[in-house]
Amino acid sequence: MESGHSGEASAVRGLELLWGLGERPNRGRRPALTLDQIVRTAIGIADVTGLAAVSMRRVAERLGCTTMSLYRYVPGKAELLDLMTDAVMGEVPPADAAPGDWRTRLELSARADWGLYQRHPWILRLPAGRPALGPHGFAWYESVLRVLTATGLPPAALVHVFDLVDAYVRGAARDALDAAAVERHSGLTDEQWWAARAHFWDAVFVPARYPVVASLRAAGALRHPRDRGFEFGLRLVLDSIETFVRNQPHGRNETSRCYGTPCPQCGNPVSRPASTGRPRTYCSDACRQRAYRARRSRPA
Repeated sequence: MESGHSGEASAVRGLELLWGLGERPNRGRRPALTLDQIVRTAIGIADVTGLAAVSMRRVAERLGCTTMSLYRYVPGKAELLDLMTDAVMGEVPPADAAPGDWRTRLELSARADWGLYQRHPWILRLPAGRPALGPHGFAWYESVLRVLTATGLPPAALVHVFDLVDAYVRGAARDALDAAAVERHSGLTDEQWWAARAHFWDAVFVPARYPVVASLRAAGALRHPRDRGFEFGLRLVLDSIETFVRNQPHGRNETSRCYGTPCPQCGNPVSRPASTGRPRTYCSDACRQRAYRARRSRPA
C-alpha cells in the first residue's frame, strides 16, 4: 500500500488538483485518461470492496493502464483519497437551500449525511479531523454553518454545535455499518446470534442481580431497529441544541455583528459597527486599499 502524504509539496499539489489550479499542459498528445475517470474508478472500488482495496495499482488495472502512468495525474494514494472524498461530497445538497427554519434545515442536512455514509461507507474510515479541503466539502461546510448562524449563537458555540451533530451522525452511521458488516461476514443476523445464546438468559442471567436490565428486557426495550435508534438520537440532539439556543443571553443585534456579509477582497466576515452609521464593505483598511489598487490597475 502506498504511503500517506509525503510533505508540503505533495500537499500543495493535492490542493491544486482539488481546486483545479496549477499548470495545465496545452501542447503535446491528448491525455489518455482524465482525472475524473481515475477518481470515479477509485470510488467504485471503495464502494464495492472497501477503502483497503483502493490502491494505485488496482485503479490502474481497472483502467487498463500502468500504475506509473497514474502518477502523471495524481501524486499518490493520499491525494487520490482527498479527491474521492470531495467528489462524493458533491452529492450532498446545500443545507441552506432547503426550506424551513434552522432546525428543519439542520435535520435535513443530518439525514443527507446519513444517506451519504450509506452509499459510500468508506468515508467513515477516513479521519474526520483532516478533511480533504476541496470545493465540494467546503461548500457543504459553509452551507451548514450558514444555517447555524440563524441560531444566534456566538462563533465558538456555533462551531461546537456543528461538531456535535457531525460526530453524532458519523458515529451512528459507523455503528450501523459495522453491525451490518459483522452480519455479512458471520452469516448470522442479530436475531440468529441472540437465538443461539438463549441459554444466557435462561441459565446464566440473574434478574435479581440486574433488575433494571431485566425490566427493560421484559418491556422489549433492548431490541430495536438500528435506523429507529438513529431517529431517536437525532431528535434528542436537536432538542438539546434548541434548548441551548433558547437559553442564550445574547440578542439578535449581537448576532448580526458576528456574522456580517463576506469581505469582497478576502472573504472574511465583515463585522457591523455597534453604533449606527455607514455599514462597512471591507473587513479591514488593508483589504480596502488592496481593492482600490486592484481597481486602479485594471485597463480602462
